[in-house]
Amino acid sequence: MTPSPGHARLASELRELRARTGLSLAGLAAQTAYSKSSWERYLNGRALPPRPAVRELCRLAGEPEGRCLALWEIAESEWSGRAAETTRKEPGRAETERTEAPSPAPPSPSPSPTATPAPAVREAARAGNRTVALVAVLASACAVTVGSVAVALLLLPGHDGESWSSALPSPSPSSAGPYCRGAACEGRDPMAMKCAAQPDTLALRRMATGAWMEVRYSRACGASWARTWGTRIGDRIEMSAGGAAGPVRRAEVRDGVDTDAFVYTPMAVTLPGTVVTTCFRPAGADRSECFKSRVK
Repeated sequence: MTPSPGHARLASELRELRARTGLSLAGLAAQTAYSKSSWERYLNGRALPPRPAVRELCRLAGEPEGRCLALWEIAESEWSGRAAETTRKEPGRAETERTEAPSPAPPSPSPSPTATPAPAVREAARAGNRTVALVAVLASACAVTVGSVAVALLLLPGHDGESWSSALPSPSPSSAGPYCRGAACEGRDPMAMKCAAQPDTLALRRMATGAWMEVRYSRACGASWARTWGTRIGDRIEMSAGGAAGPVRRAEVRDGVDTDAFVYTPMAVTLPGTVVTTCFRPAGADRSECFKSRVK
């Protein structure tokens, strides 16, 4: 059975996480409760992984669980819906395809005490159908509750931004594109503007406090932003693009909700070649950790 869009995106994310771990399929099997052949099917999109397998891979890669668990929810819902539809149309064939799904997973091991907490539903978004939900949730996080991952409706109705530069790619008419582009994205929320669909990661750094910083770039929007997680109340981040003359975008971890979520800056317009400077200042500190990255 051909993977649904949600399943295909989940498999792509899992392959990226596996590459980050540096582990072979045999290495994954040795450190998880799933076999080498099972991981091969999960990473190739030939079988939907059980939820605990997604959590284990996130743990090994040091990735917050929220985004991948949200993707898993969408993929599982699509898979279940398609399987039910196929069952109504072709009972015999559907039963054969359903047997390709992984067997019930063993209980998930307790997460490592040092694992970074999974960001909450703050960045998660969904529109009126599964396809839009898939695009909106990619950089999102999801609050894990007993038995479900809630995806909040945070997207605001938008409009097409004015054209800014011919250097920016045009959103595909067949997909749910972003709500802004180029100059129209300056200072805007990357989640609300749907610019967080399949962004590039320009840099990923762990700070001295243990918090993580990531610089992201959306080709469709022509804009960059920074996000942080694993933080403490009072931590601050800022990002500037294009040198000293460029605008500075800031964000602060204000409360306990923020500490369990991705906290991200507004967007700054960037083009290939733009240098982005990102800084992290821990709560109560008088110095920041800064690093530079370049839009490719």
